[in-house]
Amino acid sequence: MALVNPNFAEEMERFGEDTALECFNCGTCAAICPLIYEHFPRKMIRYLQLGAKDRIMENANELWRCLHCGLCTQTCPREADPGEVILGLKRYVVANWRRS
Repeated sequence: MALVNPNFAEEMERFGEDTALECFNCGTCAAICPLIYEHFPRKMIRYLQLGAKDRIMENANELWRCLHCGLCTQTCPREADPGEVILGLKRYVVANWRRS
Protein backbone atom coordinates (compact mmCIF):
# COMPACT_ATOMS: atom_id res chain seq x y z
CA MET A 1 0.00 0.00 0.00
CA ALA A 2 1.33 3.44 -0.91
CA LEU A 3 1.68 6.07 1.78
CA VAL A 4 0.63 9.58 0.81
CA ASN A 5 1.90 12.93 1.96
CA PRO A 6 -0.54 15.77 1.19
CA ASN A 7 2.24 18.34 1.72
CA PHE A 8 4.63 16.79 -0.77
CA ALA A 9 3.79 19.27 -3.56
CA GLU A 10 4.85 22.12 -1.27
CA GLU A 11 8.02 20.23 -0.32
CA MET A 12 8.88 20.02 -4.02
CA GLU A 13 9.42 23.78 -4.09
CA ARG A 14 12.81 23.02 -2.57
CA PHE A 15 13.65 21.22 -5.83
CA GLY A 16 12.50 24.05 -8.06
CA GLU A 17 8.99 22.75 -8.67
CA ASP A 18 5.88 24.77 -7.86
CA THR A 19 3.39 24.11 -10.68
CA ALA A 20 2.34 20.48 -10.17
CA LEU A 21 -0.89 21.40 -8.37
CA GLU A 22 -1.96 23.45 -11.39
CA CYS A 23 -2.20 20.23 -13.41
CA PHE A 24 -5.70 18.75 -13.58
CA ASN A 25 -4.45 15.52 -15.16
CA CYS A 26 -6.12 16.02 -18.53
CA GLY A 27 -3.59 13.78 -20.29
CA THR A 28 -2.48 16.27 -22.95
CA CYS A 29 1.15 15.82 -21.89
CA ALA A 30 0.88 12.04 -22.15
CA ALA A 31 -0.76 12.31 -25.57
CA ILE A 32 2.00 14.51 -27.01
CA CYS A 33 4.97 12.84 -25.29
CA PRO A 34 7.20 11.04 -27.81
CA LEU A 35 7.90 8.37 -25.19
CA ILE A 36 4.35 7.01 -25.28
CA TYR A 37 5.14 5.00 -22.16
CA GLU A 38 2.37 4.17 -19.70
CA HIS A 39 0.94 7.70 -19.47
CA PHE A 40 4.28 9.39 -18.87
CA PRO A 41 4.56 12.19 -17.60
CA ARG A 42 0.96 12.27 -16.41
CA LYS A 43 1.45 9.34 -14.04
CA MET A 44 4.49 10.86 -12.32
CA ILE A 45 2.75 14.23 -11.92
CA ARG A 46 -0.22 12.46 -10.32
CA TYR A 47 2.10 10.65 -7.90
CA LEU A 48 3.55 14.03 -6.93
CA GLN A 49 0.09 15.53 -6.44
CA LEU A 50 -0.95 12.64 -4.21
CA GLY A 51 2.31 12.72 -2.29
CA ALA A 52 3.11 9.12 -3.22
CA LYS A 53 6.84 9.46 -2.67
CA ASP A 54 7.39 5.71 -2.62
CA ARG A 55 5.76 5.36 -6.06
CA ILE A 56 8.02 8.06 -7.43
CA MET A 57 11.09 6.31 -6.06
CA GLU A 58 9.89 2.90 -7.32
CA ASN A 59 9.47 4.34 -10.82
CA ALA A 60 12.42 6.74 -10.72
CA ASN A 61 14.07 5.21 -13.79
CA GLU A 62 11.12 6.45 -15.88
CA LEU A 63 12.07 10.05 -15.13
CA TRP A 64 15.34 9.69 -17.03
CA ARG A 65 13.48 8.68 -20.18
CA CYS A 66 12.30 12.27 -20.49
CA LEU A 67 14.07 14.02 -23.36
CA HIS A 68 13.04 17.42 -21.99
CA CYS A 69 11.88 18.29 -25.50
CA GLY A 70 9.26 20.74 -24.24
CA LEU A 71 6.28 19.38 -26.17
CA CYS A 72 4.32 18.69 -22.97
CA THR A 73 4.98 22.19 -21.68
CA GLN A 74 4.01 23.81 -24.98
CA THR A 75 0.67 21.98 -25.12
CA CYS A 76 -0.36 22.08 -21.44
CA PRO A 77 -3.70 23.94 -21.27
CA ARG A 78 -3.10 24.91 -17.62
CA GLU A 79 0.51 26.01 -18.12
CA ALA A 80 1.54 23.55 -15.40
CA ASP A 81 4.91 23.09 -17.11
CA PRO A 82 5.10 19.26 -17.02
CA GLY A 83 8.70 19.24 -18.25
CA GLU A 84 9.80 21.29 -15.27
CA VAL A 85 7.79 19.03 -12.96
CA ILE A 86 9.75 16.05 -14.29
CA LEU A 87 13.01 17.97 -13.85
CA GLY A 88 12.06 18.76 -10.24
CA LEU A 89 11.25 15.09 -9.64
CA LYS A 90 14.67 14.14 -11.00
CA ARG A 91 16.25 16.51 -8.49
CA TYR A 92 14.13 14.99 -5.72
CA VAL A 93 15.17 11.44 -6.64
CA VAL A 94 18.87 12.33 -6.78
CA ALA A 95 18.66 14.04 -3.38
CA ASN A 96 16.77 11.14 -1.79
CA TRP A 97 18.35 8.10 -3.42
CA ARG A 98 19.39 5.57 -0.81
CA ARG A 99 22.09 3.19 -1.86
CA SER A 100 21.77 -0.37 -0.71
